[in-house]
Amino acid sequence: MKAKILIVDDHFVVREGLKLILETSDTYEVIGEAENGFEALRLVELQKPDVILMDLNMPDMSGLETIKELNKQNSNVPVIILTTYNEDELMIQGLSLGVKGYLLKDTGRENLFRTIESALRGETLLQSEITDRIFDYKKRTMVEQTILSQKELTVLQGVAQGDTSRKIALDMQIAERTVKAHLTNIYGKLRVSSRSQAVAVAIEQGILFN
Repeated sequence: MKAKILIVDDHFVVREGLKLILETSDTYEVIGEAENGFEALRLVELQKPDVILMDLNMPDMSGLETIKELNKQNSNVPVIILTTYNEDELMIQGLSLGVKGYLLKDTGRENLFRTIESALRGETLLQSEITDRIFDYKKRTMVEQTILSQKELTVLQGVAQGDTSRKIALDMQIAERTVKAHLTNIYGKLRVSSRSQAVAVAIEQGILFN
């Protein structure tokens, strides 16, 4: 059964480009397109998408406003943000609202599919290019904090990049169980219960950038 994708963007060219890419796969089906948040909310109700690709800046009702409304409605449809090169602060706000990933509007086929698959699994995936932008932005705008140890910070940076516990362990040359112990400590210190929540809180507070 194909995963149902809703595309929300006020630019026709962007919607058509994403649709053409998605139609090259037998895994996905574009079940609707919307130009603004109001139309997106209506289509979510009617079409029941599995994933939403959402622009941040739209007339009438922005992407962030739409996500807030979806959260109020207790929607569990994962949202992936479509972004440009000058929306770093909006991206930070989106993370705090629980979005499952970010894609530049000119992203390639492989990144698009990988991010959608991650969202379908309920995971948050940040491409390295996006992660670097967020890290740089937070370095410029937030005071650094020292809640986590250096090893915990290294583990959390790996999580933010979508690395598995096994890969993080190999990179750090430690046991995988040690990585999991660090994650447990991170969850406790940040008062969260999942990887995606830990990344969102850490980015919001600037913890990742010591």
